[in-house]
Amino acid sequence: MNRAAASCDAMDPTDRPEPLDALDRRIVNALQRGLPLVPRPYAEAAGALGITEAVLLERLRALLANGVLTRFGPLYQVERAGGRFVLCACHAPAARLDAVIAAINAHPEVAHHYARTHHLNLWFVLAVARPEQVAPALARIAATAGVEVLPFPKEREFFVNLYLPA
Repeated sequence: MNRAAASCDAMDPTDRPEPLDALDRRIVNALQRGLPLVPRPYAEAAGALGITEAVLLERLRALLANGVLTRFGPLYQVERAGGRFVLCACHAPAARLDAVIAAINAHPEVAHHYARTHHLNLWFVLAVARPEQVAPALARIAATAGVEVLPFPKEREFFVNLYLPA
């Protein structure tokens, strides 16, 4: 299974990343709130942490490579730009799980996926530029993955200001 994109509840304990050192914890905690909107955001963030920009970038690359971070980047409100995000779920038989994951992830509209311990054991986020692209994209994904895909479109948005201290 693609462990880097799977959720922790589906990970093999031997695949868990190494514990964070004190500097990695400071970096993760500081950058969860965002980067400054300046010409050199990494340099400014690094200065606030008391390190160089090169060290910050090296640490971020290592956190991504080691699976501590699975993604580092901005969060967009795609609907304001005319697009659509849709949470989707499917049942991927255990014998075909890796193949289903590969087929789903091969589609550029798939932002990321999560494995779960439930009948609907594979969830993913579909991201498209226009709402009318949702149905054709889901049909293509279902056909190539060989599973029924259930869409769960957003009905209401909640801002939870999620912060997970490292």
